[in-house]
This record gives sequence, C-alpha cells and structure tokens, in this order.
Amino acid sequence: MLDERARSLLKTLVERYIADGQPVGSRTLSKASGLELSPATIRNVMSDLEDLGLIASPHTSAGRIPTARGYRLFVDTMLTVRPLDTVSEPQLQPDQPQRVIAQAAQLLSSLSSFVGVVTAPRKSSVFRHIEFLRLGDRRVLLILVAPDGDVQNRVIFTQRDHTQTELIEASNYLNSQYAGLTIEAVRERLKTELDALHAEIAALMRTAVQVGSEVMAETQEQVVVSGERNLLGVQDFGHDLGALRKLFDLFEHKTELMRLLDTSSRAEGVRIFIGGESRVVPFEELSVVTAPYEVDGCIVGTLGVIGPTRMAYDRMIQIVDITSRLVTNALTQR
Repeated sequence: MLDERARSLLKTLVERYIADGQPVGSRTLSKASGLELSPATIRNVMSDLEDLGLIASPHTSAGRIPTARGYRLFVDTMLTVRPLDTVSEPQLQPDQPQRVIAQAAQLLSSLSSFVGVVTAPRKSSVFRHIEFLRLGDRRVLLILVAPDGDVQNRVIFTQRDHTQTELIEASNYLNSQYAGLTIEAVRERLKTELDALHAEIAALMRTAVQVGSEVMAETQEQVVVSGERNLLGVQDFGHDLGALRKLFDLFEHKTELMRLLDTSSRAEGVRIFIGGESRVVPFEELSVVTAPYEVDGCIVGTLGVIGPTRMAYDRMIQIVDITSRLVTNALTQR
C-alpha cells in the first residue's frame, strides 16, 4: 500500500509522537527520518498519508499525529521489539493462585506505569465428588468438590423431605456415574437417564445439577486491576475529565474489560488492541496489550496492560510477554 519512503516517514512520525507527545511537523520529520527530502516532498507524502487515514492534523497545530489505523500499520509491520535491558525478571510466589494474580497485576502496572489487568484462572466445571447432607425438613446441604480440591457448599430446598439414606443413594449414584464430567455433560445425560430412578430422587438430582451450574458460574473468572490512578498522570487523559470518568467506570464495572480479555484468550501470544479501530476497545484514546497464560499447557486466563494509544508498544509487548511466562511458571509449579 505504501512505498518505502512513505513507510519510513510514517514510522518516524509514530516513533516521534510516542516519544514526545507533540504533533510532528515536516521539519522534524526531515531531520529525524534521515531521508534527503525537501520539505515540500515531505508535506506531499504527509498529505497522502492523511488521505489514507493513517495520520491526522489537530486543529491547534500544523503537525500530524497517528490515527488508530496508523498505529495498527506501525504495530503490525514496522515495530521492532528489542530485549528489555532494564527489567530483571522477578519471581512470583506460587503459594496461592489469587496471590500470584494480584502480584502479576501489580507487576504489570509498575513496569508499564499504566494499568495492569489479570483474569483469575477459569475454574473447571468438572466435579470430583458430590455429597448431600440432610439439614432438616426439605433442606439439604449440597457439597461440590472440584478436581483441584476446591469445595463449594449450597443449601437447596427440595420438594419433599428426604432421609439421609436416600441422600446417600443419590450421592453414590452421581459419583459412580458422573464424577469427572462437567456439570453441563451431567445435565445432558440426566435428561435421558433419570427415568430409571425414583421420581423424588430424580428431582433432587436435577436441583443439584442446576445449583451446581450456578455455583460454577458464580466462581468463574474475576479480573484483578492494578494502577488505575496511573492514568491520572497521562497527558492524553489528564485534562479530559469525561474520558477519565468513562475509564474508571470501565475498571469498576469490568463487564467490557472481561469481554475484551476473553476475546484475547482465544489466541496464542501477545495481541494488541488499539482504540478506535474496532468495538473491542470501547475508547478511542485507549490501547490494550494482552497475552494468555497457561497452567500445565492449557490456557486458563489472560493478562495485559491498558494505557493510552501513545504508548511504547515495543516495551509493552516485552512486559506483557515476560509477565505471562512468570504467571505460567508460578501456577504450573503448584
């Protein structure tokens, strides 16, 4: 799409804008690019880049700044990622998964000076053991044990009172027939297999599966956010109270954040989302650099850095990649 001259000038413009935060003029481009081009030629190339939607001209300056499309082309085809010589890899303590997640969010924030986000590992909907305990008239304690030893308890209300013997019978049946399956798989099989059981026990099992599904949903991914206040010092946001308010709403409610991180967990490696180029990132001034992390070879969560579109993408890629490997190692060692 672009010839080498245009690519070189766009690359230089983006790098200068990221470094200085000021619109880049033709004179600055001429010096920084190292190309022996007249100011008129540079202005013509910049005009072409503007027509292509890669740069824009703020009303208050004769210089140009990159657009989301310009950042995307720069990130995808011009970015050179160099090893970080200023970051020594710290070790995350693998004593508790939640502590690892919190440490990782803080590490991302401190290294990037922006916002660090990490989703907690997705819990498996598989159950290892299920047990019913009679509490009283039509009240039963449901005990669900996950493969990792996590125990969830819920009180369920039954259509009639059950003896403890009946509850043991139901527990034994579920454990012998369905242990190791997901709650969803158990639900599907029960639809066709419960005809052989007593109607009352069948109703109890349906209730247990429904409650089990709700329990798993309640304990699914949580997102840990660290360093939101760092954005108060970012030039791009500092004087726009409306933008800051929208950003902090994003961090508080987390629904959009979860959707974004869930999208990035479906692919391997580092991904970059630039605001304004799609509906994935809700704000034009925002970019997100993410990577999934694994436990025992399986992707279980996502982490990343949220900051202004004017960020040092080469550095952010390294920070996110390093932290992803640290979290993977810490959680796999458990």
